[in-house]
Amino acid sequence: QVQLVESGGGLVQAGGSLRLSCAASVRTDSNYVMAWFRRAPGKERRFVAAISRSGGSTTYADSVKGRFTISRDNAKNTVYLQMNSLKPDDTAVYYCAAAPTTILVLSEGLYNYWGQGTQVTVAS
Repeated sequence: QVQLVESGGGLVQAGGSLRLSCAASVRTDSNYVMAWFRRAPGKERRFVAAISRSGGSTTYADSVKGRFTISRDNAKNTVYLQMNSLKPDDTAVYYCAAAPTTILVLSEGLYNYWGQGTQVTVAS
């Protein structure tokens, strides 16, 4: 069982930055691809970014490419999402997720473990 706890959300002005963190209760580098998803108000949860077990490979949704960076510190069992040039459309609850796979996957159905989410609000 993997427990994930997100932190770092908050209120920021458009154009600003935030860094989200996701702390795992167990080592994740051997077995889990890690990802971030988000659910905007009134919308379905959507993929944001994923990172391989080693951290050597990443993939992003087109809507955040060039603005967001996913990274992981396996020594700390923590995954990060650095969010720059934030827009009001980035307002959402952001969720961390873990998938027991060796390839980067975008489908939320393949992620077995989820955090409780952290709210990000971008004011215009």
